[in-house]
Amino acid sequence: IAETYVSSKKYLWNSGLFMMKASVWLKAMASLQPQILRACRAALDQGRRDHDFRRIDVAEFTACPSDSIDYAVMEKLAGCAELGITGNVIPMSTGWSDVGAWDALWALVSKDAAGNAVQGDVCVVDAKDNLIFAQSRLVACVGMEGMVVVETPDAVLVARRDATQDVKKVVALLKAEHRSEVSAHRKVHRPWGYYDAIDAGERFQVKRIVVNPGASLSLQMHHHRAEHWVVVKGVAKVTRGDEVLTLSENQSTYIPVETRHRLENTGDVPLEIIEIQSGSYLGEDDIVRFDDNYGRS
Repeated sequence: IAETYVSSKKYLWNSGLFMMKASVWLKAMASLQPQILRACRAALDQGRRDHDFRRIDVAEFTACPSDSIDYAVMEKLAGCAELGITGNVIPMSTGWSDVGAWDALWALVSKDAAGNAVQGDVCVVDAKDNLIFAQSRLVACVGMEGMVVVETPDAVLVARRDATQDVKKVVALLKAEHRSEVSAHRKVHRPWGYYDAIDAGERFQVKRIVVNPGASLSLQMHHHRAEHWVVVKGVAKVTRGDEVLTLSENQSTYIPVETRHRLENTGDVPLEIIEIQSGSYLGEDDIVRFDDNYGRS
């Protein structure tokens, strides 16, 4: 049947892409799927605001009937003229790719005369038909053909273009070796902003910390490490033991081991600091939280 449809050229393929005003969609849902609409509204109304996030109520959303947009609304519009809503199909003739692998991306993007697709700080010599992405440093490629090189702050991938689907084998190997790269990036986002682990070595670690305006880290303490903070941009309110300090650009402070401390951004621009940790253990689990705006204490 599908072959008949395609060969007749009288049918269009449903891409699953729909566009409408929210008000029109709510009107259709209220008439055609009131149970789904009620469940969604209940999940939203009984949810909670979590700073930048809106957390819907899990129980209410789980109780919502399950259906696709096609069956729930679109296929029913033809018999509901009283709604005053019509569904229009717009034909589109275009290529399609899921871009599910690096070689598929190479086929889509623009390339130089030698067939190299490059992005970032890349130097290519006597190479052709390669995909080379550089995010954080210079990448030089010499005498290569049909390769993929992807450099990020976390890791570097080098593979034949026709073998990039096997990257899943690399992930499986990393999981088996319990490598942190499987689940964590160098740049880690938190409710208050993010930190980027710039450097690390024996008994030290350096982080770039950015705190959003009006946000603050928890009131905390570390058993095994001390911290040095240098303000790069913005104004920091620092709690250090019984002291409360205000630090501006180029000013710094020292947080001794087992000292309660907190970093706050009371300003209108992002606060950026460089944190130098030193001590016998620098793991993220060496944190005792006494008070936290995000429920982690």
